[in-house]
Amino acid sequence: MMSDTKSPKGLTRRQLLSRASAAGASFVVGAGFLAAPNGAWAMTTDALKPETMASLVQMARDIYPHDQVGDEYYVIAVKGYDTVEAAPGIEEGIAKLNAAAQAAGHDSYLAAGWERDRVDILRSIEDDGFFQQIRGGLVTGLYNQKAVWPIFGYEGASFEFGGYIDRGFDDINWL
Repeated sequence: MMSDTKSPKGLTRRQLLSRASAAGASFVVGAGFLAAPNGAWAMTTDALKPETMASLVQMARDIYPHDQVGDEYYVIAVKGYDTVEAAPGIEEGIAKLNAAAQAAGHDSYLAAGWERDRVDILRSIEDDGFFQQIRGGLVTGLYNQKAVWPIFGYEGASFEFGGYIDRGFDDINWL
């Protein structure tokens, strides 16, 4: 249950989330804290700035967009970059991403409100090693989560059940 007790900053958790939601924010960002405005998920950051983690989550969603996949799965996919070892490179990469956004007329990557604008910003840095690192890491970070498999209709490995031949290999009713 959410508490309405005042935080040291003077806002309750409920007030913080409701104000962010009313403002149309994608993420609620605070000192070491990142959350969905609807309160569906929240996380703390260890080595990265919360704004950097919010940019990574949005970047992940823009690189591999799936409307039916919740942000919490994208958070899990990029959480591995929140280490002391990885943080300097990630912070530098997000700074480059924000510079590309500013060159395109936005305050930052997150401030580019339209997906089309963010995709254009990503395309401008797609040859950069940082972009390739994140894109490559998302392939396993996102799609290896067993919790997302049912969303895509993937039932998992079939080897232990005798393979795919006898388990719907020729079933094309999904087309």
